[in-house]
Amino acid sequence: MTLSYREMAAGDINKPVQERKRVDSKTRNTSSTRLRAMHDLLLAKYGEQRWWPARSQFEVILGAYLTQNTAWTSVERSLANLRAAGAMTVDGIRHAEIQELTEWIRPSGFHTRKAPAIKAFIELLDRNFKGSLAKMRRTPTAILRPQLLALPGVGPETADAILLYAFGHPVPVADEYFRRIADRHGLIPSKGVRLRYDDLTKLTDQAFAHEPKDKRAGQFNEFHALIVAVGKAHCSRTPDCAHCPLRYDLRRAHTDQQT
Repeated sequence: MTLSYREMAAGDINKPVQERKRVDSKTRNTSSTRLRAMHDLLLAKYGEQRWWPARSQFEVILGAYLTQNTAWTSVERSLANLRAAGAMTVDGIRHAEIQELTEWIRPSGFHTRKAPAIKAFIELLDRNFKGSLAKMRRTPTAILRPQLLALPGVGPETADAILLYAFGHPVPVADEYFRRIADRHGLIPSKGVRLRYDDLTKLTDQAFAHEPKDKRAGQFNEFHALIVAVGKAHCSRTPDCAHCPLRYDLRRAHTDQQT
C-alpha cells in the first residue's frame, strides 16, 4: 500500500497542544500598550532585523517547514544541501524523489515527516493554484490560511510564517520565545496553563491596531524578529532577566500583580 504525502506526514509536529481559556479584553488592552512599548524599545536596542533570512520566496516557505523544532544552523545545512542538489525551486522539489528530499533535509531533524509535508505543500500549490506562488500569494488570507492549516506538518505558527514572510500578508506570528515573554511578564494571565497561540497573536494584533493597514505586515515582521532576538539572548528556558532590555517591564508586572 502506497501512502500519500499527507499520510506520511501524519503526526504533525507543529500543532498546538493543551492550551487555555480566552482572557478578558481589559487585560489584553492594558497588555497591548506594554507590548507596543516593548517593541519600540527592542527596535531602538537591536535595530531593524530585516527578516526573513532567505534568498527567495520559496526558500522562506521551505525554511518555515524546516525550522520546526530545530536550530536555524541546522536549517541552513539543509538549505545548503537543497541548493547543491539544484532543488531550491518549486520544480526542484516537485520532481525530487521523496527519498532524495528526505536525505537532503536530514540535518533539520524530523526529516521523515518534513519531507512528505513539503511535498504535500507542492501538491496543494499544483492542485489549487496551478503551480503558481504568485497566485497563492494573491489569495485572501481568510481563504488561504485554512488551506495551509489543513496540510500535514502545518500548525498556526508555520502557516502564519508563510503568510507573513513569504507572501506579505499582515498576520502576526507567535513562537515559543513570545510565549515565554508573555507568560513571564504577565501579559496574559496563564494560571499555570500553556498560553493559547490565538491569544498571543490577538495581543500582537491589538498592539499594532492603530498602525496604517499597509504598514502592519512590516510591523508584524519586525516585531516577531525582535522577539526572537531578545528571546535568544535573554529568554531561553533559563531566563537572564538581569541583563534583558525588557527587565523594566518585569518590575511593572510585579507591581500590577500586587495591586
